[in-house]
Amino acid sequence: MVTLSYLAAVGRRQAWRWALLCGLVWLGPWARAAEKKPARPTEADFYAIAPLEIPRGEVIEVGALEAIPDGRLAVASRRGEIWMVSDPAGSAPRWQRFAHGLHEVLGLAWRDGWLYATQRPEVSRLRDSAGTGTADTYETVADGWGVSGDYHEYAFGSKFDADGNIWVVLCLTGSFDSKVPFRGWAMRITPDGRTIPTTSGVRSPGGIGFDCAGNVLYTDNQGPWNGSCALKHLVPGDFVGHPGGFQWYDLAPEMGERPAEPKSGSRWADEVKRIGRLRPPAVVFPYGLMGNSAAGVVCDTSAGKFGPFAGQMLVSDQSHSMLMRCFLETIDGVMQGACFKFREGFSSGSLALQFAADGSLYVGGTNRGWGSRGAGDFALERVTWTGRTPFEILAMRAVPGGFELEFTEPVDPATATNLEHYAARGFTYIYQSDYGSPVVDEAPCPVEKAVASADGRRVTLTLASLREGVIHEVKAPGVRSVTGLPLLHDTGWYMLNRLATDPVGR
Repeated sequence: MVTLSYLAAVGRRQAWRWALLCGLVWLGPWARAAEKKPARPTEADFYAIAPLEIPRGEVIEVGALEAIPDGRLAVASRRGEIWMVSDPAGSAPRWQRFAHGLHEVLGLAWRDGWLYATQRPEVSRLRDSAGTGTADTYETVADGWGVSGDYHEYAFGSKFDADGNIWVVLCLTGSFDSKVPFRGWAMRITPDGRTIPTTSGVRSPGGIGFDCAGNVLYTDNQGPWNGSCALKHLVPGDFVGHPGGFQWYDLAPEMGERPAEPKSGSRWADEVKRIGRLRPPAVVFPYGLMGNSAAGVVCDTSAGKFGPFAGQMLVSDQSHSMLMRCFLETIDGVMQGACFKFREGFSSGSLALQFAADGSLYVGGTNRGWGSRGAGDFALERVTWTGRTPFEILAMRAVPGGFELEFTEPVDPATATNLEHYAARGFTYIYQSDYGSPVVDEAPCPVEKAVASADGRRVTLTLASLREGVIHEVKAPGVRSVTGLPLLHDTGWYMLNRLATDPVGR
């Protein structure tokens, strides 16, 4: 039996249907306009990430990568294995285990038919002399440092420098101490197998590499005497910040006397003036804003195959599963520069980096020990440029009174010269023996002038309150390209070790 209440309910439902239909019709023009409006570009529009399938059942926590001249990719696992991947960019890469039984390989380099592997206790070289695809010759190249068994004593090795040396950066024993010789140092392994103590002050490196001029750079991580993670320049005879390994100067007479002890609670700028051999970080990655565990270091040598950033440095971050980009310059003999976000979204903790001849970048991942945003326990991924140029701050240079921003695309002069479209501040960290540091000495740096170049590629900013030894954050959220696009990443952080006194082009 149909009741009055049932008919009333049906009537209400029909009324709602009609209201919804009318609403959709009424909103139609606006909905269609929204559909036509171009979406804001994302990182994936410019740089694609594709996984390489790892053999089923294998655990390959990637610690190092090397491109072999015949096109293969050497992949080292933290579990002591080295694999060769044939046709890594193809649809079906082929994996073959090349070596096993090694001790946490965190560096690979190829020369004259030998694969050099930096293990925790030594640099070794391996060769497949029989042509079977597996190593049949293992030789110790150098082992001039100690191992205590502490979990923290990682050893990261570089490729070959111009003189044929491999550089090795050695983690401290734990975060604070050096229990065995040369933990907390950078060493050079010469072609004839000698181990040369080279630079003291290392704490906890995550990677080492060269810029395109051959300068040696490594990442050091937040902890004692490191308020935040940083990219540091290794120069023979220098001290880079952590005094935990000072006792080994007694075993390195070629290094001279040990430097003065840094004063805990001070600032980098003050201690650099007091300790002549203390070299400041080239770039500081603001903790939390630019990752928490700086790792692999590689220079973009692709000559444009990887996009508009040729010659710049890329640095991975293990905990945030991301890549960061660094622009570097040298003023008064001291390296300094800016860092920018580049690409997030990797499947595991980003660690090892390797460019291939085709201009693609391989990223190896592991999350063991510290975890990562990327949920996978391990991964190997390939990054390729899609051919589209992102609207980015290409370079951030120190100039008298401020910074010059260079862009990948011409800017709209109306937005680029509007002072309200910028914000800047300076801050630093405490240089102390305690673990890490909060942000300190923060102060605004008002933007007083913005002048665009005639071609629209550069904007010179005049800032108040610039300070040496301070990180300067510059935001440009209101700047637009001539086509109306916002910056993909609108913030740069510049480590201003030396104020510029000469104009750009020095």
